[in-house]
Amino acid sequence: MSHPVAHRTPVRPAIESDVAELVRLRALLFEHLGGEYFNPASADDSWRAAMADVLKRQLAAGAMRILVVDGEDGDGLAACGIGSVEQRLPGPHLRNGRVGLVIGVVTAPAYRRRGHSRAIMHGLLDWFRERDVARVDLYASHEGEPLYRALGFTDHPDPALYWRP
Repeated sequence: MSHPVAHRTPVRPAIESDVAELVRLRALLFEHLGGEYFNPASADDSWRAAMADVLKRQLAAGAMRILVVDGEDGDGLAACGIGSVEQRLPGPHLRNGRVGLVIGVVTAPAYRRRGHSRAIMHGLLDWFRERDVARVDLYASHEGEPLYRALGFTDHPDPALYWRP
């Protein structure tokens, strides 16, 4: 399915040479979200090397869909978004058990309000449709929530809890 905004914003799949920029954009996301959960006081920068390693492996395996928008004049990446598919157990609420997850759509501050996140999301949603997912989940920042709601995302019916070992 083609989307008009996608024609104005050239979105492409990420390649290995984009990894450093993907890590930079992910760090921007964490800085923006703030708080102890995203920026624990005990954290150091070792997560960046670990993320670069995982991204390289995921790109080589084709296990994730990583879409990017290039910046202007060799200015690195303007935006990125990552999608993955997880196989869970099917049920009446999850017909085939395939759940898509949108992982961190982020746009560098200088490139915001140009439709990059929307174009990336359209690309990810098309990819999820091609993989026959029964549901797509994401966590939205306050600023990103209007975009996701405009794309048809609604409140999740499951209560969310987490545990850290």
